[in-house]
Amino acid sequence: MDAIERLIRPRSVAIIGASADPSKTSGRPVSYLQKHGFAGEIYPVNPKVREIGGLACYAEIASLPDVPDVGIVLLGAERAHAAVRELSERGAAAAIVLASGFTETGAEGAERQKQLMEAAGSMRLLGPNTIGLVNLTDNIVLSASGALAMDHFPTGSIGLVSQSGGILGALLSRAAARGVGLSKLVSTSNEADLELADFVDFLADDAATRVIALYIEAIRNPARFRQAILKARRAGKPVVAFKIGRSEAGAKAAVSHTGALAGSDRMYDALFRQLGVIRAKTFDDLLDISAALAAERKLSGRRVAILTSTGGAGTIVSDSLGVAGFATPAPDTETAAQLRSLQSGSHATLDGNPIDVTLAGLQPDLLRSAIRILLASPSYDALTIIVGSSAVGSPTLMADAINDCLPMSDKPVIAYVSPYAPDVVSVLTRRGVPAYTSAESCAAALDGLVQAGMPEQVQTSGSIAPAVDVSDFPAGSLDEAQAKALFARFGVPIVAEKVVASSGEAELAARGFGGRVVLKILSREIAHKSDVGGVAVGLTAETIGGRLTVMAEEVEARTGKRPERFLVQEMISGGVEIILGMHRDPLGTAILLGMGGVTAELLKDTTMRLLPPEGGLGLAEARAMTRDLVTWPLLDGFRGRPKCDVEALAGTIVAFSRMVAQLGDRLAEAEINPVFVLPAGQGVKAADGLVVLNV
Repeated sequence: MDAIERLIRPRSVAIIGASADPSKTSGRPVSYLQKHGFAGEIYPVNPKVREIGGLACYAEIASLPDVPDVGIVLLGAERAHAAVRELSERGAAAAIVLASGFTETGAEGAERQKQLMEAAGSMRLLGPNTIGLVNLTDNIVLSASGALAMDHFPTGSIGLVSQSGGILGALLSRAAARGVGLSKLVSTSNEADLELADFVDFLADDAATRVIALYIEAIRNPARFRQAILKARRAGKPVVAFKIGRSEAGAKAAVSHTGALAGSDRMYDALFRQLGVIRAKTFDDLLDISAALAAERKLSGRRVAILTSTGGAGTIVSDSLGVAGFATPAPDTETAAQLRSLQSGSHATLDGNPIDVTLAGLQPDLLRSAIRILLASPSYDALTIIVGSSAVGSPTLMADAINDCLPMSDKPVIAYVSPYAPDVVSVLTRRGVPAYTSAESCAAALDGLVQAGMPEQVQTSGSIAPAVDVSDFPAGSLDEAQAKALFARFGVPIVAEKVVASSGEAELAARGFGGRVVLKILSREIAHKSDVGGVAVGLTAETIGGRLTVMAEEVEARTGKRPERFLVQEMISGGVEIILGMHRDPLGTAILLGMGGVTAELLKDTTMRLLPPEGGLGLAEARAMTRDLVTWPLLDGFRGRPKCDVEALAGTIVAFSRMVAQLGDRLAEAEINPVFVLPAGQGVKAADGLVVLNV
């Protein structure tokens, strides 16, 4: 058996430092294993006790009658490594170290963790500083947490992996209260050895798990995480993640805009999107979305019917769905007629949405009929049922009526429980109808279903091109002309321009270009030229000479350095300004696309894609980036404007990304701002550029 398999489904467990008092933390593991019916062997280890829970207690690991699959180490941080070494020497598959006091405490703790890993040798290690794990499918509780002191855990198909021990217990208790069934729960905590991705990989193969939920603090091994998520997706198992740290300050840019626009949390957004991971926006969403996915119903659109017997609650749900981008259209003519036939008299609300059946809707037969009509209606992709106060007294009556209708359709059916009624929520959820106590949760759950049904295309391999010789470019910040020469070498189109050193040369260059031109200082030290008066637009051959002289004086006054070289460029008009950049952080390297120009950081209309393990982005992904922008309509002919050359922009994104991929760590920063996207058929032109190369 694989070591992780033996950890999750052990045939024998040794508890090192076990106590005979089940009320103590060190007494809980034996108590939990016995209470929940663990079928394997339990070996308590404590030299001071002869028996625990009716089981023989062993003085030391060496005296155990057999090699345990798993050892739960309850000793403190100073002594844990000794027990780990003994377990490894006996041939145990894995050890779970619950003690804190390792890398989370600083340098001294980091040294203890290193010692722990050395002691483990080839044996796998969960933790340290972990709450352990719970295999609900097989009734195996390998933990000492007081949060697990419940008599029964609802089992189901959601596998949960958390990098926080305390959160694991919180999620288990919340799930139990709501009737949400879980399959496996694992706390990875310090991840000295086994990490998040290892258990995603395991759950991808686990027959009892259909949905994988993750509580993430940081992804330590992005490549391993990517592989595990792709494996889960290939297995048809959606992954939902709640990532803390969204308020972290974005990465500080040395000279470019891109770092400020990217930020570490944006990188996680990009990674999750590319891998098809559904990101939970709130902690509650992690369970809410997972519960909806566990019902295994597909949502193919955003049209939702709301069936209610209480108008106010129906309006609340309708409003939340509208904010989340869902439509709540009125029933089509045939559906409305079928609904009206259910009740005599005037029922105008049956022609609208929410569909209000009033108190008559509390009759189970009428409720069943209304649900069947709405599920069969071509007007709707999903159904939300409002459960009012009358259901509190007989929750199974409402739940059974809804449940009876589920086999006739694969459309999602969820419930909003309007009163505070935890028992009603639990009953509905356990009967296959995910139930929620807030309208926002209903919207989040349905949005998660939309994302699961229409996943992003994942680029698993890079866009490879022949290597380009860049050995002639110097280290450090390149001036603008050098930067654009580098871009051009990889196939990025640039504006026509000429380097000059005097007013006379500038005048000749301007005459050569014809029309109006742009004048810029050329410097490796000054990145943001416009901030120091180093850019002038709309000049002619007659005005450029005098403007060059004035510009030199203004820049010298502001910086203390008089520019010696300048750049004369053709002036581009009629295009949309785009920013194209790159950003690195521990997750990887990302390509950023956004609305450009001097307002790039103000508008912050951007999208990102992480580079694949090798090569640059592909054309399909580049095209998708352009459509991600809020300002995409400006590129697509907004209000009669000519459509822009989006295909040329996509090709430029690919060329830029290949440059970033080839240069690798040699490239510290790179940005084109702006890229002018011209009308369709006229291409794009990079008008300004910034590059910093490492030595």
